[in-house]
Amino acid sequence: MNLRQLDYFVHVADLGSFSRAASVLSVAQSALSHRVRQLEVELKQPLLYRNGRGVVPTEAGRRLLVHARGILMQVNRTREELAELRGAPAGHVVIGLPPTFAKLLTVPLVNAFRERFPAASVGSMEGLSASIMEWVATGRTDIGLVYNPVPSPTLEEHRLLQEPMFLVSPREPRGARRTGIPLKDLPRFPLIVPSRPNANRTRIDAELAHLGLKPVIALEIDGIATILDLVVEGHGHAVLPKSSLRAYGAEDAFTLRPIVQPKLLIQVSLITSAQRPATPLTQKVLAFIPEIVFRVLSPA
Repeated sequence: MNLRQLDYFVHVADLGSFSRAASVLSVAQSALSHRVRQLEVELKQPLLYRNGRGVVPTEAGRRLLVHARGILMQVNRTREELAELRGAPAGHVVIGLPPTFAKLLTVPLVNAFRERFPAASVGSMEGLSASIMEWVATGRTDIGLVYNPVPSPTLEEHRLLQEPMFLVSPREPRGARRTGIPLKDLPRFPLIVPSRPNANRTRIDAELAHLGLKPVIALEIDGIATILDLVVEGHGHAVLPKSSLRAYGAEDAFTLRPIVQPKLLIQVSLITSAQRPATPLTQKVLAFIPEIVFRVLSPA
């Protein structure tokens, strides 16, 4: 295998067509097809299903695609790191964010990044914490901000904070008593929660399981905004950290009760690869992200 073969294969697989990939790469379609075919011969198995409408990766192709993206990204990172020796931090860094944090943090992160590193560029990818962990492990993102990361030898965890979780209910009349909800009483409330492997859902299930209990699930909904709309309509309750409501400007639209005895907390951490050295740019970004997170999440 060589880098050009991998680059050509990734373009063909992503675009689903030899002709489109040839156009983007500015190479002859025959040369592109020959390079990919050489790769298949070398690996002794087909990587693409070819049909009249284009191409799709085989199972082997899908596995190679994950590795190829990471390899190509690391080659680019290596070039960028060496280029930084000639001057100010340069290159490109990609940050993985869950949707809630993306709404709260993307603008302040980009503003701070462009002010501090004018010669560099930044990108972001949104996804569940489980997806972000995979992206960091395979090199698609350099840094991930995630909830409750599962320990892994391929990842390095940098703990930031623990957010308390609240029972989120329809708005009650002003002056109504709002005491904490003991964790053991949570099954009294029908919940509207995301499906697994959402980190919030996993945390609720795990903590109740320690008490020999299970949550009562009214609805499984993947999307905080929709969950909140359904709570307003009286279809159930949610269990969320305050940051989730703040991201949608909804803190004052609900009644929030802390979950206590014990407190239900969710860990927020930064993750990086434990198998690849971080570039100087990535190290500098990793150092300033906590400053932005604490500023944005601190109470007004």
